[in-house]
This record gives sequence, C-alpha cells and structure tokens, in this order.
Amino acid sequence: MHTNKHPSIYSFICIILFLLLLSGCGKSSQTNPQPATPQEQTIVDMSEKTVKVPGTINKIVITCYGGATHEVVALGGADKIAAQPSMERFNTLSKMYPGFKNVPFVGSFDDVNVEEVIKIKPDVVISGKGAKKGNKLIEDVGIPVVTVSTGLGNIEDLKKEFKMIGDLLGKPEKADELISYWDKHLQLINERVAKIPMEKKKRVYYALGNLLHTNGSAYWGQHLITAAGGINAAQDLDKAKDLNIEQVINWNPDVMILSSNEGKFITIEDIKNNPQLRSIKAVQDNQLYLCPIGTFWWDRPAPEAILGITWLAKTLYPDTFKDIDIVKETKDFYQKFYSYTLTDQEINDFLNPKP
Repeated sequence: MHTNKHPSIYSFICIILFLLLLSGCGKSSQTNPQPATPQEQTIVDMSEKTVKVPGTINKIVITCYGGATHEVVALGGADKIAAQPSMERFNTLSKMYPGFKNVPFVGSFDDVNVEEVIKIKPDVVISGKGAKKGNKLIEDVGIPVVTVSTGLGNIEDLKKEFKMIGDLLGKPEKADELISYWDKHLQLINERVAKIPMEKKKRVYYALGNLLHTNGSAYWGQHLITAAGGINAAQDLDKAKDLNIEQVINWNPDVMILSSNEGKFITIEDIKNNPQLRSIKAVQDNQLYLCPIGTFWWDRPAPEAILGITWLAKTLYPDTFKDIDIVKETKDFYQKFYSYTLTDQEINDFLNPKP
C-alpha cells in the first residue's frame, strides 16, 4: 500500500504561499494611505492674533452679533454651532435651521458667562475683536478664541474673514467659492459705474434706525454705498454717527435708504410725512427705499451683503443694471451657499421688510 510520506512539506508550502499573499495585500493597501487629520491648526484672526485650535472643529460657541453666525452657516458649519445669540429676528434663517431655536445663549462680547461656555466644551469660541475683556476671560480657562470684525472693516477685510472662517472649518474651497462670487459681482458693478460721470452719480443718505443716525466714512455704510457706485452724503462725518436735521436738508440727497439694523424700524411714510424733509430731492422724487433683510441685513457685512450691494447698484442706476434680475441673483446665491431653494414670496419679503 502506497502512503504519502511528505504531508508536512505540502502544508508548509501552503502556509508560506498564504503568508506571501497576505503580505502582498498589505503592501497594496499601504500604497494609498488615508491622510491624517492634523491634531492642531494655526489661525490668524481678524485681530491679527495667531491662535492654535484643534485640527478638526466639531463644536463652536459664538459670543458676538454681527454676521459671524451667517459666515459659519454659508461655509457649511451650521451643525457645529453649540451656542450663539438668538437668531429669532431672522425668519428665513430660523426656517432654514430650526435647530437654532434650541441653541443656548451664553452672553456676548464682554458680557459673557464663562461658566456656561466651559459646560459646553467648545473646540473654539468666535467673538468680536473689540471684546478684549470677555475674550481674555475665555482664553484664561484654556479655550481658544478666534475674533471677527463684527461690522467694522471694509470689503477686503470681509473677504479675509471669509477665508479665515473657511480655514477654521476645514472648508477653504467653500470660502474661495464665496470670495470668487464677490469678486465677480464687484467687478461687474465697478466696470459699469466707472462709466457714469461724477456729476451724474447719486448722492445717498443712509438713515440707520433713526433719521439722524447714519454712517460716515469709517463704517460699512460707506463701503455699501461706494461699491454700488453712489456717493455717501455723510462721508465727511468719519466716525461720527449722529447729526442734526439741517445737515440732511443741506446735503439734499438724491436717494435715501432706510435700515433697521440699529435703532428702530423707519418706514417710508415716516420720511414722507416729515414736513421738514419735503424740500429734499429724494422725497420729492420718491427715491426712498428700505434696505432688504435676508438671513441677515443686506446692509451689514456678511456673506450675502454682496446681494445688498447689487440691489443698491440696481436701485441707484436701474438703466445701467436693467439686465440684473435681483430675484434670480438671490435664488442662485441661496442655492449655492445655503443649499436652500427660496420661494418668490420669501424673496419678496426680503425686498419689502416689515417692522
């Protein structure tokens, strides 16, 4: 009877082949290693301060008003906001992100509740650069603070802020997309208004929550008006904001734009019914307009402020911008940056704000 005398040799060969096969698979899987998420990243904030934050941001506390929430939302970080000031005044934002109603408020600027911030255990706090006292209290307990401009600065500063928030969220490509959108629209507006002779440019008075409260050259209203091709009637005020009615009458603006983002809501009827303003060209020509409000005021620095600049350019120079459809522009912007489809009624509400 014939028997196999070498079973152990065959078994040994099979084991070697199997191990070689495993080794080969291991090597092939290592040729495309997954990039490791950095443990830490460095951000230069709007105070020009270098801040070390976690490489991945999962939880954000916002302790300032002024567009920070809207930047985080437009750049894809809405679900990371763990605390912020109430957004209830912005109906569309509340509809788009109903979870914001349940997000706690832990104070703002220098009046911040550090104990409540600690309980949330955020990866980072976003705060206004002017809140030096409140920011230090948070930093002293070991939580990194990244500052934003909250209404100060100019268009170039705002674009830098978009880039900074994009880097913070790990969404640099989304920030680049937003900045490109701004650049494209600003270039189009600038090319057209550059052809308007200086003597035909509209003089604009910006009433901000009160007829006698405005923005001189030091504030965003200046950039809003000049980017749209207008002349800010109050530009010589610089940092002053309050004036007397005689100054408004003397300026005799061609157009008045009315905003409620400071003070109270001013209606067009308030201006029309003021006997002291009857001689003003803007009143006589019925050139009185309410500044639109979307997820935020369009006359404040935030992602959709470019829609406010476009709206104002078309308002001042309807013939120059007759091909610009502000309803379509707004729909496209919301689809692109908020992944939200606006209804015509929602846009109508933006363009015709009510108290």
